[in-house]
Amino acid sequence: MNKNLLARHIVWPFLLLGVLSQPLSARCDDNTETVTATKRDSVDHDGNHEFRVRELVLAASLITVGAIGVCNPYFKRLNLEVKDGMDDFRGNHYLRIDDYAQYLPITAYLGLEFIGVKARHSFKERVAAGTISYLCMAILTNSTKHIVKEPRPDSGRRNSFPSGHTATAFTGAELIRTEYGMAAGVAAYTFATGIAFLRLYNGRHWLNDVIAGAGIGILSARVGYWMLPIYRQWFKWNRPKSKGAIAMLPGYDFENHSVSVNFACSF
Repeated sequence: MNKNLLARHIVWPFLLLGVLSQPLSARCDDNTETVTATKRDSVDHDGNHEFRVRELVLAASLITVGAIGVCNPYFKRLNLEVKDGMDDFRGNHYLRIDDYAQYLPITAYLGLEFIGVKARHSFKERVAAGTISYLCMAILTNSTKHIVKEPRPDSGRRNSFPSGHTATAFTGAELIRTEYGMAAGVAAYTFATGIAFLRLYNGRHWLNDVIAGAGIGILSARVGYWMLPIYRQWFKWNRPKSKGAIAMLPGYDFENHSVSVNFACSF
């Protein structure tokens, strides 16, 4: 493949995904006050995470772009071009490390504190936030696969949209950014984008699958942290009481194949 075709089919889609998936919400400032680094990460001085609508923008945008690719003929043409480019680029040299590497971000999220990186929350709080984040991600990913039934590019199995590997990696990346700050977050997001690349490189997913997977991962991680004030009240954890909290918890009815979003409030 010549350099022009390489840039057209492979490089620019991942430059786009890398830019879209960077944690931009962490750099949004309030118009009426000076925002500290802690505030930019949506954590107040007591360690409570507040729900903010603006934090939905990045995840919602990625999910929307990915969903458009399911039915839009122009995006489907782009999907085919990227697939053909990856097929030419890869040949018969597959890299299956993405099946295992997808879990490295969550491992780092739980363990970085033990190698000297300062964490913002206790280990039990990280376990709680991580658990609900991955539960949310699994429900959203698997229920959407069941509803959409998009054929995979390699096997034709109708469970392509969205990419579960990508969602897993991006959930961990956003958890790391929230817990350890922007520098660690950029590294984690770069790694997660690499997992998305491998899903296309190995012919397992379409481009829109990995874009939506990234959005679902980011959203799921935010849900995990939005729930922290609720966990503290439920389990009587020793944290200053918040003035109030609103959290979301997704649900899936396997008998009726329906998805729900439950809201929890504390005052």
